[in-house]
Amino acid sequence: MRVVIQRVNHAQVNIDGKTVGKIGKGFMLLVGIKNGDELPVVKKAADKIAKMRIFEDENGKTNLSLKDVGGEILSVSQFTLLANTKKGNRPSFVEAMRPPKSKELWEDFNKELEQDGFHVETGEFGADMQVSLENDGPFTIVLDL
Repeated sequence: MRVVIQRVNHAQVNIDGKTVGKIGKGFMLLVGIKNGDELPVVKKAADKIAKMRIFEDENGKTNLSLKDVGGEILSVSQFTLLANTKKGNRPSFVEAMRPPKSKELWEDFNKELEQDGFHVETGEFGADMQVSLENDGPFTIVLDL
């Protein structure tokens, strides 16, 4: 599993000109599920993200978690995160898990975050989406499990 975590001031996902997910301060998550991933990996990723301390405290140190700052989550499934670009110029996506299992695990991931008390907005699995955001920092982390 690979998740790109971006600390944002705001983010949203549009499909065909309609906003389907929108948050204020929080995390924009681009989520890639790979072959072999199972529920324990999804739970571990959600737990790690829930506890990640990348917001600044009163001293300017990154000591605060998403929960500490009352942040939200926008989660977007993105199989292209698992592209293999080692050979040639055309990426290979053979490491990305195929639907419907990948969709199920992405939904499980989002449910885990909701159970941790976060407001979670999402894109639409498999849709052509337009994602916009204002990265705060910029602060971007790649989580590989």
